[in-house]
Amino acid sequence: MSRVVVCGSLNMDVVVQSARRPATGETLLGGKVSLLPGGKGLNQAIAAARLGAATAMVGAVGKDAFATALRSFLADSGVDRAGVREIEGHATGMALIQVAGGDNSITVASGANLELTTAMVRQAPRRGDVWVAQFETPLVTTEAVLRLARVAGARTILNLAPFVRYPGRLLKSVDVAVLNEIELAQAARMKITAASPLRAIAAACEKLRGRGAGIVVATLGRHGAVVATADGATRIPALKAKVVDTTGAGDCFVGALAARLAAGAAPIDAARYASAAAACSVGRLGAAPSMPTAREVAARLARA
Repeated sequence: MSRVVVCGSLNMDVVVQSARRPATGETLLGGKVSLLPGGKGLNQAIAAARLGAATAMVGAVGKDAFATALRSFLADSGVDRAGVREIEGHATGMALIQVAGGDNSITVASGANLELTTAMVRQAPRRGDVWVAQFETPLVTTEAVLRLARVAGARTILNLAPFVRYPGRLLKSVDVAVLNEIELAQAARMKITAASPLRAIAAACEKLRGRGAGIVVATLGRHGAVVATADGATRIPALKAKVVDTTGAGDCFVGALAARLAAGAAPIDAARYASAAAACSVGRLGAAPSMPTAREVAARLARA
């Protein structure tokens, strides 16, 4: 199995559960709070590692108690944390996540994540690696990392989340682009939803393939996923799940996809596996702590 290297964000998530979200200016009592590891980069690294991939994390944290907790969590999960740099004068990233009725709203204070530079990335890409990036760290660093990985012969995955305007040349360094229906609509500049017909989703994916991405994967929640390749678009049905918290489900999909591609799976097979992993993750609270093991995903696929 090849190595998975995730270059991205690390946050401490402050998760508040309540019966509903407060209205503007309203205070609700009785919410339950949890401090849980998160950040799109860390979530994806944990997902890949729990599914059996040799995984390394590249990112930035502050010099504070949250940084210590996050680095320990990575180590306990079997992720190589040597690439996580500590930045003086900046706090570790934090996210406030409000969970109500299984859905969530998130506000992020990026902190040290925005200080990650290309010079801090000391992991050298190797042929056969799978390198994963998102948009929660500086765009210039993400672009440089993907380009270096591609030149070295590694496979590259870009999760275009949260969506930001990016240079057109970026997708030329991307083997697999992963994005949800909102991000796909923004990137393709088309009016689509998760419930749009396959031909509309495929057309949006083809716009990104036309800009350089080799494969485009659209994650559509309960409507499943669509994998667009040079051979056409394939819909991946969603698996039924009892939803407790959707936080991190997309990250679970990306990490699982990377793990399966690193193991040599074909893109469509990897996406089916990733869909099952995401279905497992939504049944538990939190992002990184909800990532499933390979045994749990195998059991879920057996029930499909």
